[in-house]
Amino acid sequence: MIRILNNGACGRMGRAMASNILQEEDMTIVAAVDVKGAGADMGILTGGPAIGVIVEDDLETAIKRSRPDVMLDFTNAQAAIKNIRIALTNGVACVIGSTGMTEENIAEIAELSKAAKTPIFIAPNFAISAVLMMRFAAEAVKYMPHFEIVEIHDSHKLDAPSGTAMNSAKLICDNREAFSQDQPHSFEVLPGCRGGDYQGARVHSLRIPGVLSVQDCIFGAPGQTLTIRAESTNRECFFPGVALALRKIRNLEGLTFGLDKLL
Repeated sequence: MIRILNNGACGRMGRAMASNILQEEDMTIVAAVDVKGAGADMGILTGGPAIGVIVEDDLETAIKRSRPDVMLDFTNAQAAIKNIRIALTNGVACVIGSTGMTEENIAEIAELSKAAKTPIFIAPNFAISAVLMMRFAAEAVKYMPHFEIVEIHDSHKLDAPSGTAMNSAKLICDNREAFSQDQPHSFEVLPGCRGGDYQGARVHSLRIPGVLSVQDCIFGAPGQTLTIRAESTNRECFFPGVALALRKIRNLEGLTFGLDKLL
């Protein structure tokens, strides 16, 4: 039985993942942590009956009391870094879905994991469709090197670009030479309207109520375009990837980044 501490328990992803975990025979939630909602029962938060797991607001106390095998964290970049330090220091493996972490953050986490001899898994996106989109896009750029990325999320998402967009840009650009796609004398009438610049390619972030997650990788060549899209319409699509990570984390070593490493 995999003993899970659900961190960010009261958030939309935390509640959605808990609802699915509670239906699995080889997993159990032994603790729930959130800076908001302390005192609520995790089962009731998922829309089901009470399960006796009460949300707490102190991560280290919860770890020492419940002795989890793994911490599942869907919070935000700033909180996740602090949570990871606490979990690894206490020998708790980590599955992280929080996005917005920098390359410096990732490097620090890798060192912490190595020093603590405790594995950590981080994925910018747990949907299989997103993994396939990135894989196909990384192949497409070999033949169509001009591309741009457009990602759309709900207006509540704080970081931009999304972790998926940043990881996509990196994977794609690993397969092409960096060059500017802008015309020499081009200019922006509205500053920022051309999006962020990643090795010469543009990345655009839209934040619109009612959208969960959409990303287009758009490639162009004379007389033709190719669009590779991944779209998530509900949070249920993330659980197969989360479950895979929860089941495999204890057999990993150090930092593993990206769901593709587990497929």
